[in-house]
Amino acid sequence: MIEFSAAASATTPLTFDPKRAQAIRLVVLDIDGTIAGENNEISPTVRAAVRAVREKGIQVAIATGRMFHSALRFYDALDLDLPLMTYQGALIQEPKTGKIHRHWTLAKSAALQLLDYFEQVDFQQHLSVHAYANDRLYVREVTPESQLYSDRTGVTLFPIGDLRPLIQECEPTKLLALSQNSAHIDSLYTHLRAQYSPAELYLTKSVATFFEATNPLVNKGTAVRYIAEELLGLSPHEVLTVGDNFNDIEMIQYAGIGVAMGNAPEPVKAFADWVAPDVESNGAAIALSKILLGEA
Repeated sequence: MIEFSAAASATTPLTFDPKRAQAIRLVVLDIDGTIAGENNEISPTVRAAVRAVREKGIQVAIATGRMFHSALRFYDALDLDLPLMTYQGALIQEPKTGKIHRHWTLAKSAALQLLDYFEQVDFQQHLSVHAYANDRLYVREVTPESQLYSDRTGVTLFPIGDLRPLIQECEPTKLLALSQNSAHIDSLYTHLRAQYSPAELYLTKSVATFFEATNPLVNKGTAVRYIAEELLGLSPHEVLTVGDNFNDIEMIQYAGIGVAMGNAPEPVKAFADWVAPDVESNGAAIALSKILLGEA
């Protein structure tokens, strides 16, 4: 049995028929805000829950907005073997063999338009802009926000000034704009959602201070569908997903059982079949234990 604190164990009853859990054959977990909290590590409690689930014959995978090499240490900590879904699912790659199952990049024209938009006077002074190409992180300059991002993720920054020549040379996997003022990100998100349709760009917020743009076919839902249906031959009702933010909505909707973390924004919780305790209370472990392991 996995040990939880008394406070963390006081969860609400399941809001769906527990018999649905008997069909689950695949669990997909987000990283930040789901299995890793403020300390940027996976707790022993979460690791134990994942191990117990796998011992029951249920497979486990990670779907994250992080870069591939930034997500690797979490993959290794859980001793996983399915392909790793990164960049919101834009890159699906096997860490052990290097095999790339999918790499959907952002069209150069769209990326250049976004750069122009980021550099408008309304946003330029507030934003740090990141371009991801070939699993490297390129920035115009090292800002305090970019440095904090680098320190947390362990990713090396490559400051190159104008990002346009890079994008002219190769299509980026993702563009990200970050600001410590979440109101600026909300404004950017609102403006661009009105300007671009879902068929043109996939736009999301992975945390309140991160605005992200990828190929329009990309989201965690399509990535989880690929792993479940194409690789494992499963149906949606055999999948359980756990996430905490707007970029997790599609995979929460796709899964037979979608779980939102207690620290998720209310609109995200609305899509979930059940809301777990927050990340600092080991909510992901509680969800796995309560739903799949039959522990109260």
